[in-house]
Amino acid sequence: MKITIGHTPDSDDAFMFYGMLTGKVPSDDFTVQHVIADIEELNKRALTDELDVTAVSVHACAYLPNHTILRSGGSFGIGYGPIVIAKNNMPQEKIAKSKIAIPGKMTSAFLLLQLMIGKFDYTEMKFSDIPAAVRDGTVDAGLVIHETQLSYESEKLTKILDVGKWWDQTTHLPVPLGTNVMSNRFDRKTIQKFDKYLHDSIVYGLEHQKEALEYSMQYSRGKPEDLIEKFVKMYVNDVTVDMGKDGEQSIRTFFEMAAKKNLIPKFNVQIS
Repeated sequence: MKITIGHTPDSDDAFMFYGMLTGKVPSDDFTVQHVIADIEELNKRALTDELDVTAVSVHACAYLPNHTILRSGGSFGIGYGPIVIAKNNMPQEKIAKSKIAIPGKMTSAFLLLQLMIGKFDYTEMKFSDIPAAVRDGTVDAGLVIHETQLSYESEKLTKILDVGKWWDQTTHLPVPLGTNVMSNRFDRKTIQKFDKYLHDSIVYGLEHQKEALEYSMQYSRGKPEDLIEKFVKMYVNDVTVDMGKDGEQSIRTFFEMAAKKNLIPKFNVQIS
C-alpha cells in the first residue's frame, strides 16, 4: 500500500522517521512517500485530509475528527517545552498585555500559552523568524519552539516565561506538543499496523543514534551538532516510542482545560 507521510523539516522528526524513510526498517505493508513542510502548514493540510499520515500539533487534533492519533511518534516535553523570549525581562502581567509573535494559531505552544496567561495580542510568523522580530522590536516578545528553546541566549535574548515548566507544575504530566495522525479512511487494523511501523522506526533510531543523528543534521538550520543532539534527545524519549497512559492523559487533559475556557471545541479524542 502506498501512503503519503508528512513530517516537518526538524531534526527530531527526521530522527523518528530515519529508519522508515531510509529503508533500514522495511515494511511488507507500506510504501511511503514523504512530504516535508513546516508544522503549521501540515496542520492546515490535515484539515483537508490531504495526506494519509502527517505530523501535526496536538492542538490541531481538536479540529481533526476524521483522524486517529497514533500512539508512537509524539513530541512530549518532560518538564520542559515552549518558552517566551524578549530582549529584557518583564513581569507576567506586562507579558499578557504585550504583542507576542507566535509560530501559528494551531500550534500547541499557542494554546498552552493561552492556558497559562489568557488571551493576548499576537502576530503569526514563521517560527524561525521570531528571534529576529523580537530583537528588532517588531514584537515585544516571541513564543518559541524547536531548537530556539536552547539557542536563545546565543541570540542575546532572555527567557521571560517557561510554558513547559508551567504545564509540568500544573498537571504533573508530559507537555503535549506534537503527534502523528492517520486518516480514518483507513480501517483500524491498517492504522495500528502503521503505528507499529513508526514505533519500529523510532526504536531503530534510538538503537543507532549516531547514524540517525547524522541523518537529522540535514535539518539543523545551521545549529551545531551538539545542540541538535541535545534537542533530539529531549523530544525523542520514552513517551515518543509509545505515549502510554501518561501521554494519553496529557492529551485529554490539554483538551479538557482548553474546552473549559472555550479555546477549542469539545472533542472526542481518537487514539490508536
